[in-house]
Amino acid sequence: MKTIATFSIAAYDPEAQEWGVAVQSKFLACASAVCFAKAGAGAIATQANANLDYGELGLKLLEKGYSAQQVLDALVAMDEGRDDRQVGIVDAQGRSVSYTGAKCLDWAGGITGPNFTCQGNILVSKETVSAMAESFQNSTGPLAHRLVQALDAGQNAGGDRRGRQAAGLLVVKEGGSYGGFNDRMIDLRVDDDPEPIAKLQHLLDLHDLYFGKTEVEVPMVGDACKDVQTALANKGYYHGPVDGVYGDETKQAFVDWCNTENFEERICEGDFMDEKVMEILLDK
Repeated sequence: MKTIATFSIAAYDPEAQEWGVAVQSKFLACASAVCFAKAGAGAIATQANANLDYGELGLKLLEKGYSAQQVLDALVAMDEGRDDRQVGIVDAQGRSVSYTGAKCLDWAGGITGPNFTCQGNILVSKETVSAMAESFQNSTGPLAHRLVQALDAGQNAGGDRRGRQAAGLLVVKEGGSYGGFNDRMIDLRVDDDPEPIAKLQHLLDLHDLYFGKTEVEVPMVGDACKDVQTALANKGYYHGPVDGVYGDETKQAFVDWCNTENFEERICEGDFMDEKVMEILLDK
């Protein structure tokens, strides 16, 4: 089995009721093997000579109410390859644990704290996990951004001593998916890229743009409306007068453009437009 030399963070946001895992490695599509999480249960990062059962079975045990430590003890006890494994677990209450097998290659280890666990193997030094832990503990805002910021801090402190290739982010929340059908709120992967964390941050920014909530609503009156009508006309969606009236024809043209550009989640009620989407429409 090929070693997944990597650094990762698994964490919990008790206020938002979100659990997540972020990872970076010189290993193709590392997130597909490392990241496991289930809303109401916890989050698990499994790596080194990864045993994916640690993720699948571990979540089932967490879902039954076992603590992170109890789950770790059970997984390690039944695994003859435990000395080659590395895993971090955060449970439903934010209790955390990290395990590094005796045969994992230097530098290998982890740091835990309330609501998070950081771990890595074949790293430049311990500073990678230390920087990740410090970043997470001192950051605020949405869990997804805190996780990617922690990855970036770890990379800047040294990271995987073999280099970079892939990164990923998984955040779960009850009913958090598109349409609310499951808990997979954010699931982003950079499977092969020379700057995987930077690319992951870019994807997260796009996710915020397409699926985030409107922060500023711009009234569609006067020159603002005329600018929108002109832009929609230039893009072939609007064929009426540029008169500054946000009537049915203008609204439908805007909806048609949003449907093409995947901005349906950003369409405002009434005679208002999301500021960020308007800036994109106007090519600003």
